[in-house]
Amino acid sequence: MGLIATGIGLSSSLVAIGPRRTAEHDVATQWHTVPVATQPVLLVNPRSGGGKVQQCGLLDACAARGIETVVLGPGDDLRSLAQSAVERGADVIGMAGGDGSLAVVAEVAGQEGRPFVCVPVGTRNHFALDLGIDRTDPIGALDSFGSAHEGFVDLGRVNDRIFVNNVSLGLYGTMVASEDYRAEKLRTAAETIQRHIGPGAPPYDLHLEGPDGPIDDPQVVEVSNNPYQLRSLTTFGTRSRLNSGTLGVVTVRVGDPDDLERLLAAERERGFEAFPGVHSWATASLEVRSASSVVAGIDGEPARLTPPLRFETVPHALRVRVPRTHRRINRGLRSLPIGFALSLAEFGWTFLSGD
Repeated sequence: MGLIATGIGLSSSLVAIGPRRTAEHDVATQWHTVPVATQPVLLVNPRSGGGKVQQCGLLDACAARGIETVVLGPGDDLRSLAQSAVERGADVIGMAGGDGSLAVVAEVAGQEGRPFVCVPVGTRNHFALDLGIDRTDPIGALDSFGSAHEGFVDLGRVNDRIFVNNVSLGLYGTMVASEDYRAEKLRTAAETIQRHIGPGAPPYDLHLEGPDGPIDDPQVVEVSNNPYQLRSLTTFGTRSRLNSGTLGVVTVRVGDPDDLERLLAAERERGFEAFPGVHSWATASLEVRSASSVVAGIDGEPARLTPPLRFETVPHALRVRVPRTHRRINRGLRSLPIGFALSLAEFGWTFLSGD
């Protein structure tokens, strides 16, 4: 019972915690002031975040500020809409939506050399958090189209897909790919874990090279756009830089309940990284091999990727603008790798409790 309680307590803290603000960020000193956009365009997903666009009056606020809006409708191709906005002369282009939508428009902005604006109306808005933008104030984020601060950040790429936060393979990738995941996270997690963890479960066919040699069949692989800091299961989550020109890689392999008990013991002693099934490192590129297609969560969105999966960093690929008045831009860029944390949280909860 003590082990079960520990697992549930760890699960709850992992789901609930926010990023710990302990690292200063040298990118903050590289922001410079830029003038008001002359032809601003904001692409808008009205369905993001359960209707936040309508709730906060975003379209009216854009109209009052002279910001052209392009509202994404059913069946519209977001990339084409962004490209069309650039062709019409947009000098600054933004996206109001979730992180998956942000990545699409950010890629177009980077390719076309246009500054990018992030307006947080998604469910979690982790890229906005990284940029120091107040996720509770999407109207305030529109100040980025005015006289603002601008700087360069990296992007990540896996095969032909750009990501702004992270790509999760293994347990979390399988969970996100399920049609039931959004509505019933815990049940979907339990079913996934029953299939892929424990005696007799088929291993994940994922293979990669770590700094100390091959890593085969990990249950969790997290590849992030710049490395996250790992202090423990309940305090990891900051990215001290978004322009290091590197990817962060974290893998976790738990063989059996005894392994999980050792992992939890290591967490209690603040020795998470000493657990032999955990590996983390930074690299400019990575290849993940598999004998079949791989389900993944890319910035929280489901995807199926054809192996080999080739990850690389795209250094200083994106010019971003943030409001001048927002103080947190001077504290650094930070985030929580939700895919990795949620995988471990749900794994600990379900595996230990036997649900």
